[in-house]
Amino acid sequence: MKSTKIVTAAVLIGLVSSLAIAQSSAPADKAQAAIDKGLEYLKSQQKPEGTWERPGDPPAISALVLKAFMQDKKYDADQPFLEKGFNQLLSIQKPDGGIYRDLLANYNTAIAITALAASKEAEYQPQLQRAVEYLRRLQWTDKIDKVSERQQVAQDDPRYGGWGYGKKERPDGSNLQIALDALHDAGVKPGDPAYQAAVVFATRLQNRSESNSQPWAGNDGGFIYSDTDGGVSFAGEYTGPDGRKILRSYGSMTYAGLKSMIYAGLSKDDPRVKSAWEWITKNWTWDENPGIKYGEGNGSESGLFYYFHTASRALHAYGEPIVTDAQGAKHDWRQELIDKIASLQKPDGSWTGQNKWMENNSTLATAMAVLSLQEAKQDLVDHPVK
Repeated sequence: MKSTKIVTAAVLIGLVSSLAIAQSSAPADKAQAAIDKGLEYLKSQQKPEGTWERPGDPPAISALVLKAFMQDKKYDADQPFLEKGFNQLLSIQKPDGGIYRDLLANYNTAIAITALAASKEAEYQPQLQRAVEYLRRLQWTDKIDKVSERQQVAQDDPRYGGWGYGKKERPDGSNLQIALDALHDAGVKPGDPAYQAAVVFATRLQNRSESNSQPWAGNDGGFIYSDTDGGVSFAGEYTGPDGRKILRSYGSMTYAGLKSMIYAGLSKDDPRVKSAWEWITKNWTWDENPGIKYGEGNGSESGLFYYFHTASRALHAYGEPIVTDAQGAKHDWRQELIDKIASLQKPDGSWTGQNKWMENNSTLATAMAVLSLQEAKQDLVDHPVK
């Protein structure tokens, strides 16, 4: 009788264990199925010369696609169609290390770096390192550089520590986070001077008056787009209780700010990080880029795929699989994001967003969707729910 009970208990334990494994693997399987279809679609969209962008599109689109393929185990940079893509991308690298055509020097170079880093190909290392050094020269700092691509500014200048779209252009949170993605992916460690300067700029983007003296700064902990020209937020502004103009925080920039601070080495206990996390928990959603609907001409789904991509990288970097919202409800962000993105996938494997910020370009939207799913899938491995 006793042995029967032991056997029965063992069977029950086995069934529970199997169920737990099935439940934990189900989101990963769903993500991979969507990724597979997305990559097949992207493969079908490659141009004969090896690129993925349309005439006039930035080469960063091809770089995003290449990175998506490099982060899937079924592909490697030696496969002919991918080797062709990398060769085309590197064919536009300039003598100074920049990887761009005419515009958006920072954006294109930074995203190209993330693709080259993801390839893990030794043959691309010289080009990657030249691009990293070029990216460093685009940052607004107080250092004198004989071949500088930007003007020297003092540490109290609003531009200090930031990156703009190109040479000597106004810095913003989007260019900041993409430049730091590149440095992080290229192996630049926290504590590097570029990160230290970037934290100064990121702090000036945060609605946290305790650490940000900008006149528009509120106290919700979220982030805006740029602190220059009196401050810019694509989510608009509102009047605070004291009559001051306060720029409204929004989702993609708050995740960008959080991620930038984490990559720079700030801990979860840092008050700025804690404030950003509080904003995220109070505005939790995958249904829209929170706050953006208040901006002039923006719908609630404007920048949705950019939001998915930025938020998934930030949440993976933060390392907390469960988000507790303002009502106390707990959310496994990986599973919810996978479900949301999978629900938006078209039968041909693609995704398409709104016209705002080029997300109606199905190649761009599909690349960002796949990259977001890959972040969520990897986080399931790196941060299992205990």
